[in-house]
Amino acid sequence: MFDIRFGRTRRDCEGTSRRDFMRVGALGFGGLTLSDAMRAHANSGDSMSRMFEKSVIWLWLSGGPTHVETFDPKMTAPAEYRSVTGEVKTNLTGVTLGGNFERMAKVADKMAFVRSFAHTNSGHSGGTHYVMTGYDHRLADNGAVPVRPSIGSIVSKVRGTNHQVTGLPTYVRLDGIYGDGPAFLGTAYGPFDPSGEARRNMALQVDQNRLGNRRDLLSGIDNLRRDVDRSGVMEGLDSFEQQAFNLILSRSQQAFDLKYEDPRVVDRYGKGLGEKMLQARRLTESGVGFVSINYGGWDMHGNIKSAMDQRGPEVDRAVAALVEDLDQRGQLDNTLLVISGEFGRTPKINSGGGRDHWAPLSTLALAGGGLKMGQVVGESAEKVDVPKTTPIRPQDLMATIFDVMGIDRRIQFTNQAGRPTYMIEDGKLIEELV
Repeated sequence: MFDIRFGRTRRDCEGTSRRDFMRVGALGFGGLTLSDAMRAHANSGDSMSRMFEKSVIWLWLSGGPTHVETFDPKMTAPAEYRSVTGEVKTNLTGVTLGGNFERMAKVADKMAFVRSFAHTNSGHSGGTHYVMTGYDHRLADNGAVPVRPSIGSIVSKVRGTNHQVTGLPTYVRLDGIYGDGPAFLGTAYGPFDPSGEARRNMALQVDQNRLGNRRDLLSGIDNLRRDVDRSGVMEGLDSFEQQAFNLILSRSQQAFDLKYEDPRVVDRYGKGLGEKMLQARRLTESGVGFVSINYGGWDMHGNIKSAMDQRGPEVDRAVAALVEDLDQRGQLDNTLLVISGEFGRTPKINSGGGRDHWAPLSTLALAGGGLKMGQVVGESAEKVDVPKTTPIRPQDLMATIFDVMGIDRRIQFTNQAGRPTYMIEDGKLIEELV
């Protein structure tokens, strides 16, 4: 006997919804590993191109990370503008990072630091919506729901909600972010959230003999499904169930669990954020197309030096470990790491030793994805307040990600009014990267 929880929606303290899939217990029978699936698929003569699709890991520094103390220390600026954490030299001639990023400095040749990323919304929800979707949403900070689909949801719509071989969801989030959902694409293309009850029950405790074959089980689930109320929050249920079903009938769900990883690698990444970054690497390696990670605590209105000394080193360790790990495993060109937040911070230190909200210049760094790394893209003005060179906008970042993922930049989907809608209207590729 096993429990099925049909798509229950919960909300955290920020109003972010989390959906459970099916409660089925702990894995009790074997399935195909990823390598088994690849081998079987190859032996069948089918194309393996889908196994080598590129993936995105998006590290979201919620709260609005300072662009100055992260990737543009500007030590030539007046004292009240320059980085309060100093700077560290990278392995790129003449390029420095904020003083907390010594490990990332050693892998800077595998990264690109964008110093002209900018938009116009300095609100937490509004800025998040802008960067996550490519579109400004002025009502976001008044509690309005997102009106445009996130990049992750678009990837899920284009590729399908599950990987055809491993069964893993195309889009996974490790902690929710405002604006990370599907909007008018429909709930089926929202992020799969493995936290909470869903994570605890991501396995099967049913004897294989009692299951019969997979087709019979799916048929039984389909029959049960007909009796479920489909209204309101139940929209998209079929897709959620299918994602869970695909997971429990294979061992691909092990990608979520670090106990299957080499302990030496786990130690290299570190705790907290490092564990999530390693989990993201395991997921993308197993076929997940888009993973978002939310690491908060960047709303540093006061004593930014102390705050950066707490937050910076954990990011430094986790990012450097991921870049090195992907490179050593030959996965860096197939995995794009994006590091951003909703906006930057005011260029001038305030009376409390902190920085306030500032959208005219923001933090952005990337690694991998087959893009041209080992460079600084764009330049900030003398006081680190606005771009000195041509601004790079959220839709430009979006267009570049689409290019990496093989998505047509002129792709359209039908909106809630029934009209074909471009996902990108005026975004251009970040030319230095492609």
